[in-house]
Amino acid sequence: MTHDFGEYGTFLAVAERAALAAGEVLQDWSGRFSVTEKARADLVTEADVASQKVVYDLIHSAFPDHGFVGEEGLRENTEAARRWFIDPLDGTSNYVHSFPYYCVSIALEIDRQLAVGVIFDPTRHELFTTVQGRGAFLNGRKLAPKSPKPLSESMLIASFPPGVTADSPHIRRFLTALPVAQTIHRSGSAALNLAYIATGRLDGYWSAILKPWDCAAGVLMVRETGGVVTRLDGGPYEVTEPNLLAAQSAGLQQELSDLFRAHQLT
Repeated sequence: MTHDFGEYGTFLAVAERAALAAGEVLQDWSGRFSVTEKARADLVTEADVASQKVVYDLIHSAFPDHGFVGEEGLRENTEAARRWFIDPLDGTSNYVHSFPYYCVSIALEIDRQLAVGVIFDPTRHELFTTVQGRGAFLNGRKLAPKSPKPLSESMLIASFPPGVTADSPHIRRFLTALPVAQTIHRSGSAALNLAYIATGRLDGYWSAILKPWDCAAGVLMVRETGGVVTRLDGGPYEVTEPNLLAAQSAGLQQELSDLFRAHQLT
């Protein structure tokens, strides 16, 4: 399906091409990489690095004056009006264990506003795309807003940091929401979590550990399908701060935010 996104369409086409190419790199490296730890339980592989290089090379060749911020140490022209956030392998621990829930995530910010996002899951050949003001799409099919659900009927998902301890606020948030939600999971890929809220497969997600490359593309997708993204306390979300609460409706966001504030977990 063809969509006319004007200038943004050019950015999107290059990002799609980069994400698909990076997905091929990840699948090619599958089963033959070595693993190192950036910190305890925080893994990196050759696949992460090779995937990021492919994404950077493709986008930089098309837009050499743009800025870049990537997970694997990529920092270039970071104060540019147009800058890309790149996560070449979101869900590295899943990838290492051959658990098929990982992706490539790419987003473009223009004048500090999220403008274009692409998330590619190479295990399911699912390409999630979004353009500011034009909606979000899965393999070219436009996604529609879903019917709101209350917290008691919602499937939620949460992030924990590598090496999380039993007494951390991340665990306390999880245990606080567990009795009142229908079900809660932890997946290991923030980008796919947000893409799944955009599709309606999940209802809500929170994290206090994210980097811009983890969530930029997915945040735009959630918003473009009628969802809400705030801080845990309900305040305005900022992509450079590791504090996110995303929900498929304003009502669910309010319920979760009220719950966390009541237990001083924001």
